[in-house]
Amino acid sequence: MPGEPLAVHPLTFVRQSRGWGKAELARLMQARGKDLGLPLATNRTTMWKWEQGQEPDADAQRVLADLLRIPYEQVQAMGWPRWLPVWEVTGLTAPWTEAGTVEALADLVGSGRMDRRGFLTITGAALTGVAASWADAPSAFASALNGDRVTDTMVSTIEQRISTLRTLDDQLGGARLLEQARGDLALISGLLSAGRYTDKIQFRLYALAARVSHLTGWMAYDTGLRSAGQRYYIGAMRSARTAGDDAFGAFVLAEMGVHVSEAGRTAERVDLVSTALDNAPRTLSPSTQSFLYLHKAEALSRDGDHQRAGTALNRAGALWERYTVDKNPDWLDWFGEAQLKSTEGKVLLRSGQVERATSSLETSVTKAAPRDKAVRSSRLAEARLAGGDLDGALDAANYGAELLEDKVSSVRALDRLKEFSARLEPHKSVTAVREFRERLQALPVTA
Repeated sequence: MPGEPLAVHPLTFVRQSRGWGKAELARLMQARGKDLGLPLATNRTTMWKWEQGQEPDADAQRVLADLLRIPYEQVQAMGWPRWLPVWEVTGLTAPWTEAGTVEALADLVGSGRMDRRGFLTITGAALTGVAASWADAPSAFASALNGDRVTDTMVSTIEQRISTLRTLDDQLGGARLLEQARGDLALISGLLSAGRYTDKIQFRLYALAARVSHLTGWMAYDTGLRSAGQRYYIGAMRSARTAGDDAFGAFVLAEMGVHVSEAGRTAERVDLVSTALDNAPRTLSPSTQSFLYLHKAEALSRDGDHQRAGTALNRAGALWERYTVDKNPDWLDWFGEAQLKSTEGKVLLRSGQVERATSSLETSVTKAAPRDKAVRSSRLAEARLAGGDLDGALDAANYGAELLEDKVSSVRALDRLKEFSARLEPHKSVTAVREFRERLQALPVTA
């Protein structure tokens, strides 16, 4: 529900999911430690320290694992805090069938608000498994469940709602719209679980579930809820696979790579985009192929492979030249020159081509929707600063701050402006720098 506290650390999530306060968990650990012959002096302050990042000693972890019924071999193998039971995601374990998709969507509706902020839930082998499962899973349609009839008009109304929501997201940012998206996903999940419909309506409902789950994940990511965003993306991939929409599934898989690369797992993003390209339908439109190759360029650039990144970037540009409106899928109608120039600018900047990068980023900001202007202004500021233009850098950064003050709500944009602010430390005595930092400090943390 709105206003629920977010679990900042996996241990916090464990406590909250079991209804334990810090003091109660400390008492439970003392009692269990006494039973095991491992006396502990845990208290509320101890719990607070652990949830702030301090690692418990071996005895404390052994006692906590016993309390949570986690084999100690798992504790030793996985390490703190990975062994804590917070990474069970239905989207990873349910079968890739229609029933599994319904189960995953229902789980999202019930628990998607819980986010382990700062911790990526799905990485490594689990993330690779998702990609492989999506590539191998069959499309599945079964007979309709008993319940009320879902009409064509009802589905058309929801489709229009989602189209409007996507447009509003571009203008306002995800934070203000996340609850509406969650509500739409709950509605669609309910129709799939209990409705009665034709095969044609069923196909549209699963396609809608894929779109809304992706949009909800995107809004969660824009709001700073990366773990929740990943879970919604899994729901989107499952729904797309059930609907037989492998083009959209490839799109979502590539989008998932953004999360892991921003967490420093750049090679994993390269693998995800490669899986998406290798398993996407051969009938992909040129614009969709351009989108995927653009993601590949960004992934390779972040991973330090600038030569291959440049090749992928050129491929994306050549494919975009073949763009035609009639062949562009509706879920990619936002993709265009602004996105191309944004990625081009980032790739060029990382390879040291500052002047060209600045020009591309300026075009990207100019042509972007308001929320993307706010997000990309910090990258433009970074490029100008790298080129020795402090005044121009502050102009770009202040433009982003102005949008967050008046028009846009995006934690992602705010976080990137804060990252740019840290780059200004060598210029901290400059009056304009101090004024910008004060302005940034005044922005709400949920901008």
